[in-house]
Amino acid sequence: MLPSDLRKSIRYGDHNTHTSGVCQNYVQANLVVLPKEYAFDFLLFTMRNPKSCPIIEVLEAGQFESKYARGSDIRTDIPLYHVYEHGQLVDKKHRIDDCWKGEFVSFLIGCSFTFESQLIKGGIPLRHIEENKNVAMYKTSIPTEKAGVFEGSTVVSMRPVPDALVQKASDITSLFPEMHGSPLHIGDPGEIGIEDITQPDFGDYVGIKDGETPMFWACGVTPQAVALQAGIPYMITHAPGHMFVTDWKNDEYLNGHK
Repeated sequence: MLPSDLRKSIRYGDHNTHTSGVCQNYVQANLVVLPKEYAFDFLLFTMRNPKSCPIIEVLEAGQFESKYARGSDIRTDIPLYHVYEHGQLVDKKHRIDDCWKGEFVSFLIGCSFTFESQLIKGGIPLRHIEENKNVAMYKTSIPTEKAGVFEGSTVVSMRPVPDALVQKASDITSLFPEMHGSPLHIGDPGEIGIEDITQPDFGDYVGIKDGETPMFWACGVTPQAVALQAGIPYMITHAPGHMFVTDWKNDEYLNGHK
């Protein structure tokens, strides 16, 4: 399926589940929508924390079509959105055009789903895709660098990898420096503040078998968590794992070449 067809399917309610494993050759993105008055501080936060928050695109106030997805509408082309008020989740919506305001600034942020297709091509099994589940994501004790009102801990995504393929997985993902790049941590989850690996904060746990090592990558849910901690009066994001799929091919992002 082409990304344009997927976006159309999402827009008209025919696809309303996560996008893990969908359109695997194309760049997927996280979404954060904020009132204009918070946009500069948030942009500064992403610049200070590029591994967790690699910016793909910033849409000016009121704009809703991505230059990397012709004919797209970020208000309708994501399967599920979360609406927050003062740091609390108040609504889950399949489209947000009915609550859209001209002051909203939108940020598209890199997603680890982008390097997953390269991992699969490299022979790295990804169980969450095999089982049609959302990737497991965890809040950690790894701090981010503060900018304005935005501060907090890093969120990571976890994939169990066969021990013999850990270095290969690390090498492959390092080729995508603007899509979270190499792992933040490999091995014992307790070392980064994850007390119970079986209970992800977002997504689905898929188990870690004998002979496998958990690998953790910086996750684009980080800015969501940080913005929530800041208690922003109003914010809209994608639901974790329910991404915006662009027309940009993953190969074009190799080694950070745009």
